[in-house]
Amino acid sequence: MMMTERTETGPTRPSPADKLRVAVIAGSGRLPEEVAAKLAEQGRAPFIVALEGEGPGDRFSAYDHILMPMEEGANLLSILRQHDIGRIVLAGGVSRRPNPWKLRKNLRLVAMLARFLIPLARGDDNLLRAVTRYFEDNGIKVTGAHEIVPDLLASEGPMTRTKPLAADMKDIEAGHAAARAIGLLDVGQAAIAIGGRAVTLEDIGGTDDLLARSRELRDHGRLIGRKRGVLVKCAKPGQELRADLPTIGPTTVDGAHAAGLAGIAVEAGRSFVLDHAETIGRADALGMFIFGFGRSED
Repeated sequence: MMMTERTETGPTRPSPADKLRVAVIAGSGRLPEEVAAKLAEQGRAPFIVALEGEGPGDRFSAYDHILMPMEEGANLLSILRQHDIGRIVLAGGVSRRPNPWKLRKNLRLVAMLARFLIPLARGDDNLLRAVTRYFEDNGIKVTGAHEIVPDLLASEGPMTRTKPLAADMKDIEAGHAAARAIGLLDVGQAAIAIGGRAVTLEDIGGTDDLLARSRELRDHGRLIGRKRGVLVKCAKPGQELRADLPTIGPTTVDGAHAAGLAGIAVEAGRSFVLDHAETIGRADALGMFIFGFGRSED
């Protein structure tokens, strides 16, 4: 999306950042690939910084790209400037942390990371805010992935042929309340509700782990007599929306089905449905629903 700035005389003109290239800082998952493809489609050949260990090394071979170990992060700003980058998109998950043994030889990175120690201790969203502020303090604008690929955002209402039942709507309400509660603590973005109450909450292990724990509860007989259930995901209250929006895809559908859930509910307009056709098609084939509920008031 082209950003403009207003001069003192009134007319608008493109922001200097828009005259330069766009870089994608690519973590794990399909979102960075979707963002890169959309930028290329728009004629804005992206420069990809693929974070080492966060996905197949050859997935960006069609683009100008580098593979960057976390331990070389102190070089990122100079690399972006060398490639005339004026705007970046943060896309995908990051599970790795720099190797402390390698850090001891890189004093520049240690000094840079010191800026993020307190935000890191306060949670992921505080860390993302600090990272965003770091880039913008150094003259590089940060654009949300949802601004590049708005067509991947969840729509409101049923997205599948199957629709939630009245009992499922109660689960959605309970799961939403629980997901917002842990979001306020900057812990996670998701909860599973069964029988009108939340039974499992997302933690640092992420959504796949949440679904696996729910499946174990069923397998071990802890949910005897409780049928259906819903995975609910929403943005954290007050979240930095330019990074880490809730995401679902085909593997989420598979995990929810394995956990015995009736469907998935996500916050419309603030959640991604990746591999959209495949995700919706898989849910339809399994008789599950995917539902977009209205935006929360932060």
